[in-house]
Amino acid sequence: MRSTLKLRCRSFSALGYIRVFGLRATLAGWGRSGLLGVGCFRCSNVGSAGGWQTGSTPLGCYKKLIEYHKNGDLSFKYVKTFNMDEYVGLPRNHPESYHSYMWNNFFKHIDIDPNNAHILDGNAADLQAECDAFEKKIKEAGGIDLFVGGIGPDGHIAFNEPGSSLVSRTRLKTLAMDTILANAKYFDGDLSKVPTMALTVGVGTVMDAREVMILITGAHKAFALYKAIEEGVNHMWTVSAFQQHPRTIFVCDEDATLELRVKTVKYFKGLMHVHNKLVDPLYSMKEGN
Repeated sequence: MRSTLKLRCRSFSALGYIRVFGLRATLAGWGRSGLLGVGCFRCSNVGSAGGWQTGSTPLGCYKKLIEYHKNGDLSFKYVKTFNMDEYVGLPRNHPESYHSYMWNNFFKHIDIDPNNAHILDGNAADLQAECDAFEKKIKEAGGIDLFVGGIGPDGHIAFNEPGSSLVSRTRLKTLAMDTILANAKYFDGDLSKVPTMALTVGVGTVMDAREVMILITGAHKAFALYKAIEEGVNHMWTVSAFQQHPRTIFVCDEDATLELRVKTVKYFKGLMHVHNKLVDPLYSMKEGN
C-alpha cells in the first residue's frame, strides 16, 4: 500500500541541530530522507501541512520525493502545502513566478490535490486581504507541521530580508536593492522587468511551524550560517531567530560551514555520527513494524 506523507511523528530534536554533508547530492538525499523520517510513513486519510520554498537549493530534495512517489512508495493525496512567497504583479503563468516553479518542478509530478496547494496570489485585488486569508488557511489546516526553507547570503528566509520583524506575519514586502539586482539574471538582466515587491510569510509564521528544516549550500552562504548559529538573535539576520525554535535543523554542505568554528563543526559531526549509529536504526525498525 502506498504511504501517505505524515509529518508529526518524529522530531528533529532527536537529530541534532546541524547536519553536514560533503556532496550536494548527498545533502538532497538526506533532505528527502529526513523529511520522510519525520513522517514515519503512516497510512492515513488525515492530512498534514507542509511549507515549501523555491530556488535551486531544494530541487534535489523535490526530485527525490518525486522518485519515491513514482515508485509507489509515497502519496501526497492528503497533504496541504503552503509556499513561502510570491512576486507581486508577475502573471501566474510567468516562467519566473513561484506558481510556475512549484508546478513545473514538483506538484505536477505528484498526486497532490490542487485545492490543497496554497500559493500566495501576487495579483490579488486586495493584497493585505490575500495575506490575511493565507494566515487563516494555515490556522484552519491545524498549523504547519514542517516548513522546508532556505536562506540567502544575507540570512533572509522567504523574503524576510535584513531588518524584518522576527514576529512578522504574512505581508506585502518591498524588496531590497541587493535582492532586485541578484534576481535580474532571471529576467534577461533587465532591472525594469524584475519585481520590486512580493508577498511573503513572516518570520513569526515560520516560527509557528512544529518543525523547521533549513537547507544551506555553498560558500556564499557560509557567513549567514555563522550568523545563524554562532552569534545572537538579530533582526538583521532573520535566520538567527530559529535559535529559539525547539525543533529546527540546518542541513548544509561542507562549503556552507567554512565560517563556523572548527569545534562547532566537529561537535555537530559527532552528533551526526552517534545519531547514524544508534538512533536511525531504531526508527528503521519502528517504520518496518
